[in-house]
Amino acid sequence: MQQLKYLNKIPKKQIVYGLAILLVIGIIGGMIWKGQHQPQPVADVVSLVRTTTVGMTNAAQKYTYSGEVRGRYESQLAFQVGGKIVKRHVDLGSVIKAGDALMEIDPKDINQTVNANAAQVYSAQSQLKLAENNLNRYRQLYAQNAISQAQLDQYQSAYDAAVAAVQQTSAQYMQGTNQLGYSTLYANSAGVISAVSAEAGQVVSAGQAVLTLVQDGDREIEISVPENRIEELRQATQIQATFWALPGVTVDGKVREISPMADKISRTYKVRISLINPPAEVKLGMTAAVAAIHPGSQQIAVIPLSAVYQTGDTPSVWVVQNDTVSLKPITVSQFGDNQVQVLNGLQTGDVVVTAGVHKLREGQKVRVTGDNL
Repeated sequence: MQQLKYLNKIPKKQIVYGLAILLVIGIIGGMIWKGQHQPQPVADVVSLVRTTTVGMTNAAQKYTYSGEVRGRYESQLAFQVGGKIVKRHVDLGSVIKAGDALMEIDPKDINQTVNANAAQVYSAQSQLKLAENNLNRYRQLYAQNAISQAQLDQYQSAYDAAVAAVQQTSAQYMQGTNQLGYSTLYANSAGVISAVSAEAGQVVSAGQAVLTLVQDGDREIEISVPENRIEELRQATQIQATFWALPGVTVDGKVREISPMADKISRTYKVRISLINPPAEVKLGMTAAVAAIHPGSQQIAVIPLSAVYQTGDTPSVWVVQNDTVSLKPITVSQFGDNQVQVLNGLQTGDVVVTAGVHKLREGQKVRVTGDNL
């Protein structure tokens, strides 16, 4: 209350002047404080970088396909007669020679057929002998004018029919004998058994595949090629095959055949690559990689992998121009040996930063120490 009474006694004019003076003092003090604490501009940092000069070249394009080592000739073996398998003489992977017995079926029914055919042959031969004797007797009677020509012709026809019957029954007997021989499945050439599709005790029909035989000789690689690479594969100047189980082994090859129809499921074309002088270590079923190389007309640049600066999904490089760096996006192709092939984005003579790319920013001044290539 005392203070309020004191303020009421001070003239209002003096109070207004005092407040104005305090406001001016505060503004001046704030300006002085801001000037003392305002950050001073810092000079741009000049980074020391290492660079390389880009050179464009014509590079051959290379595409690699995975495949499997197969035989040139693969035969699906089957019995020529049906029956029950009673013996199997080979296993998966067995090495066989031409003429080796592979499987047998029960020959009981075939034996009965052969016996029946043999009896028919014996009967037909007896009828032929009777017809021959009758013909000889009636020829003598005809010579004595005891019978007519018509009667002689009847016995001549009976003899001819008996001869035909012997030939027919003999052919049936030979057919049954062949079927008896077909009851054992023999190898038609040397090779290795790559698949077994039937076991002893199983009843199979004629023509049903029971074994797969890969013949000795040429070795091939079967690969699957998409439809947009077929023509490039045909025009390949060089084809090389490597093997996962044989590091360091490279074998030249050539395209032997290309399937005219695409696979219904994968929509790729089966291609057979013949191997030229493969070593003995190349076995059936090995995993192989086939590289098809053909010349390309596209200009590419090869730069160190350390020069690539990845920003999101787009690879880029820092290009130096007038001691200033700028980020330029590129399109890369293949990687290898700490290098990368660039398809688009660079030109001959471009200076690219190869060290310290993650410490730079757009428009920064740099000092070049020299090329590293």
